[in-house]
Amino acid sequence: MLSLQQQLRSLVYSTDQGQLCPNCQQAVASCCCSKLADQQRLNELDGIVRIRRETSGRKGKGVTTVQGVPLSKDELKLLTAELKKRCGTGGALKEGIIEIQGDQRTTIKTLLEAKGFQVKLSGG
Repeated sequence: MLSLQQQLRSLVYSTDQGQLCPNCQQAVASCCCSKLADQQRLNELDGIVRIRRETSGRKGKGVTTVQGVPLSKDELKLLTAELKKRCGTGGALKEGIIEIQGDQRTTIKTLLEAKGFQVKLSGG
């Protein structure tokens, strides 16, 4: 991470390369920071997909969260869309965690086990 003075002194836009990435100072088109972050996230996973029901911070509304899916960010987006369609509810993908509205643990568990993932129900 760059210090504040280095960030203020760094080049933001270049007529040669266009917009620059703030992390690696490369052109945005050739930047690989997001790929490295996604690869690091995949390396930290243990291979078990955890499904849990949460209500904290949501004013009592129940949400089913799915963590630890060993897929890339693009594949996670497709899986989120498939889960939302299968459950017939809304949802979102936030920081590598899939959130599906309502208590959909059994439906999600059967779908993920059919895809070959090792699934574990956790939490209340």
